[in-house]
Amino acid sequence: MTSKNYPKSIAQKLFLLGALCLFILQSCKKSHSDIGAVVFKETRNKIFKDIETETFVEKFKSTFEKQKSQYRNPKFLKAFYEANDFEPVILMKNLPKDKLKEAVEVLNSSVDHGLDPAIFRTNELNELIEKTYNKKEIKTVDEAYQVLIDLELSAANSLSNYSNALQFGIISPRKIYAQYYTATKRPDSISFLQIFQTNDIKNFLDSIQPKEKQYLALQKALKDKVVIPGISQEEAERVLKVNLERLRWKNLPTEDKYVWVNIPDFKLDVVENGKSVLNMKVCVGEGRNKNNTDNLVEYDENDLKKDRPFNRETPQLKSMIHSVQVNPVWNIPESIATNEISKYAAKDPYYLANNNIDVFDNGQLIEDPETIDWSDGNVGKKYSFKQRPGDDNSLGKIKFLFNNESSVYLHDTPAKAPFTYEMRAVSHGCIRLEKPLELAEALFGQGAKYDKIKAGMESPNPVATDIGLPKQVPVYLTYFTCWVDEAGKLQFRKDVYGLDIVLYTYLQRLA
Repeated sequence: MTSKNYPKSIAQKLFLLGALCLFILQSCKKSHSDIGAVVFKETRNKIFKDIETETFVEKFKSTFEKQKSQYRNPKFLKAFYEANDFEPVILMKNLPKDKLKEAVEVLNSSVDHGLDPAIFRTNELNELIEKTYNKKEIKTVDEAYQVLIDLELSAANSLSNYSNALQFGIISPRKIYAQYYTATKRPDSISFLQIFQTNDIKNFLDSIQPKEKQYLALQKALKDKVVIPGISQEEAERVLKVNLERLRWKNLPTEDKYVWVNIPDFKLDVVENGKSVLNMKVCVGEGRNKNNTDNLVEYDENDLKKDRPFNRETPQLKSMIHSVQVNPVWNIPESIATNEISKYAAKDPYYLANNNIDVFDNGQLIEDPETIDWSDGNVGKKYSFKQRPGDDNSLGKIKFLFNNESSVYLHDTPAKAPFTYEMRAVSHGCIRLEKPLELAEALFGQGAKYDKIKAGMESPNPVATDIGLPKQVPVYLTYFTCWVDEAGKLQFRKDVYGLDIVLYTYLQRLA
């Protein structure tokens, strides 16, 4: 039985228990009697010889409790040090001074990743290193205890945060975006332990630097101060920084074949073995920043408390395309029925008939829709509306289905004009396809099922038909405003949903 079968609170407790067990199993407990001797040998300050084990442990516990609110992962840290008898593990493994200073240099190189070194408190860590080795600074045994404890905890917090940031991203997208449904791996007890297990911090930190082609290209652009036409240099740097953070999230495709939709690019690609085998324009949901009126600046406090998307924005998600419906019936959403269909019907008694829209009351077809009081503001809630298959169906001749919480899908459309627009954030949230039949062929391949799809779409007597995909294909609805194309050219797009602004705000607050 997995944790998914347990209530959330129980699953969390089991996770923490498992993490603690892991710490205990992997910890290498050792006597504290040599701490003072080791530090004395490195610093030549005799005061460290007076350190006593029991006193060190008690002071370590007390300091941790006082300072735990300053740490990003206090539960992990507490479990680790409890399992290791409050041994200053990082110091014992990474003296002399030069090794610690090398680690600080790596933390300061976080600017190359678009991250402010202040996030990792590099100045504080550096000062504690210098203080530990300065005989004039450490004159009493109480000062000796405190500086070692502070240095250990500062190093543990800074280094583990950097390790997590480089391997998983420093921000969890699920915590900042209201419409984010892509499975994204976050740090766990195993990844957290890595920094404490190494005897060579610099080598470990160098080993976790992202090496993916897109990431390295954006890093280079940031270093070279690439200019983006139409925006300031500062704005260009911010765009690169937020997209570097997105590339650190563990949510990118690992499959050989998948469908990739980049919302700000208004494009869809079918990717096989790392290459795009089909590319087309798409129309996505209308967004809060479609006119690009907001520069990449912070939201105010109220906006920051919760990301509030425009209700038509296409969500970020990953799912599996499992089937298509040829000549689909459109089950018109309540919001559209209330805000649009009912108003059109009120003005034009022939609107419903002309658009092949049926109205149902508790599942029963209403033969004469003129009996409906269209002035009632709750028409969309009282009745259900369905548009029959046909040339004017808003979903066109085919829709591609995948499970998701937002009731969105990929679909054909009779409205072809928007594909000529530069700004194609025009839908109610679903994704309209420029080449739906080509997508069907790319997913199904040549054969009986594809022939059935093609014949159904061309039939003069359209009938809704569901056809299952022989092998489900993952679909990613993503949001990147900067990337490198297959020719190696840096591409930039406008922040149509303001999601760059949300992410940059959180990055700024961390520092």
